[in-house]
Amino acid sequence: MAAAQLQTTIFGQLTRLLSGNKLFRYPDEIDPSLWKKSVHQDTGSTNTPTEEQTNGSAKESDTQDAASQNHVTENGQEIYLVDWYGPNDPENPQNWSSGWKNLIVFQMCILNFAVYIASSIYTPGEDSFMQEFGASETVATLGLSLFTLGYGLGPMLWSPMSEMPKLGRSGIFFWTLLAFILLQLPVGFAPDVPVFLVFRLLSGFCGSPCLATGAGTITDMLDPALAAYAVCIWSSFGIGGPVFGPLIGGFVATAKGWRWTIWTYTWACSGVLIILFFLFPETSAPNILYKRAKRLRKATGNDRLRSQSEIDAAHHTMRDDLIGLARAFTLALFEPIVLLMDIYTALLYGVLFTWFESFPIVFGDIYGFSISQQGLVFLGIFIGALVTVPLFLIWVKYGIVSRFTKPNFKPEMVLPPTFFGCFALPICLFWYGWSSRESVHWIVPIIGSSLFTVAVVTLFNSVFNYLGIAYPSYAASIFAGNALFRASFGASFPLFARALFHHLGVGPGNSLLGGIAACFIPIPFVFYRYGEKIRHMSKNARHDV
Repeated sequence: MAAAQLQTTIFGQLTRLLSGNKLFRYPDEIDPSLWKKSVHQDTGSTNTPTEEQTNGSAKESDTQDAASQNHVTENGQEIYLVDWYGPNDPENPQNWSSGWKNLIVFQMCILNFAVYIASSIYTPGEDSFMQEFGASETVATLGLSLFTLGYGLGPMLWSPMSEMPKLGRSGIFFWTLLAFILLQLPVGFAPDVPVFLVFRLLSGFCGSPCLATGAGTITDMLDPALAAYAVCIWSSFGIGGPVFGPLIGGFVATAKGWRWTIWTYTWACSGVLIILFFLFPETSAPNILYKRAKRLRKATGNDRLRSQSEIDAAHHTMRDDLIGLARAFTLALFEPIVLLMDIYTALLYGVLFTWFESFPIVFGDIYGFSISQQGLVFLGIFIGALVTVPLFLIWVKYGIVSRFTKPNFKPEMVLPPTFFGCFALPICLFWYGWSSRESVHWIVPIIGSSLFTVAVVTLFNSVFNYLGIAYPSYAASIFAGNALFRASFGASFPLFARALFHHLGVGPGNSLLGGIAACFIPIPFVFYRYGEKIRHMSKNARHDV
């Protein structure tokens, strides 16, 4: 069974290439007659052949013998659809063992964590960066902002590409991560500020596929009920990256300077790359069947053997491909549900990165913490996650999974946790802002900061689940657009963060952010109440529930 996964890893594909396809052979290469089980004529036509045609004559090919009753004619030629060998096909990701599925989810989680940590681990080294290059605070902050912008722009390209059957997912994950690691060389050895900033942007762009497409990989393998758990855990690792970045970076930057913050996550990503090389198979069913159809055409010499994706693409034009690439933009801008949810999560993301810029002011200037000690204060957010994530998973089990298959299930039923998150965010900001003073013990703002995790976990996960269920046909494009919105806010907000807190003060500055967050409190309630009506007004949203 393991060979079915190893065949499609980068290691397996390279081994097959070097051995002339003698190693890690596919089942249809071992048993030449097995291919007949995967072939039936496309069911898209109402034409039915006669009994003579069905039974075949002596001159008919084995392909026609293996065909079922229904067929489609394309340019006067019958096309035979290549599908799975049966319900237990070992190449079907849905049939893989729990061990393999868990291993792939784990790889997605650590990859998500490793790339996200790259954004914020640099921030404790900004002071040494400014000293080395004589740069201003704003220029030093661009190291964070441009990286964030890069991983927001990347999914707009990588997500549509990962949905293309000819490409699949595993190759994009591996080769972009390799490029991401190589790009750290000019970042870590940067001789001046422009080189550093340009390659921070490019590395963020190349490191982005897992941030938006990871959920698609999970849903490739798991049924919707289990996917809800896995996506929550996967996104929680994404939250942990920006939280642990300053914690680790605080100690590294103090001991070795800003350049070693770059090498720290580069080593971590290199370890992940090695694991992906050996143990990350292709999970995209269209890509697996596309390659199967290619093998069968080569083995039989019958050009009428096609996968469903090839049949669908036969009538595609360049205009259709461009529309597909632009879909993330159009859905994000012209779908009311998507637009408001994207703005809401982007606000949360912008506040997160703006808020991080206030930590050195609060715990460095007010409480006198060292840079390494300032990193430890992020443990308050981590402890909040240890409490919130298990509670959210309990909600997933009893509030979503138990009702998912019932006929009265609505996508809006996943939104109730946001009722807590929408209040937790402004409470957190007001608490943290007005308790950050010398007369108040430092533990008080740290306790207040833990409420931020309640907002992040309940809002992000609920919104992602809602958008994925409401727009299942365009999930990859929806998440790519959401990533762009989040990254745009995350990149721009920190540029004015320090000026905001220096001019207004920590209390009023956080109050301003809290007031903005409070304005968005009605959104979850509005969509819970009227989301179904709004969905039915859209031609892209799901109407059957």
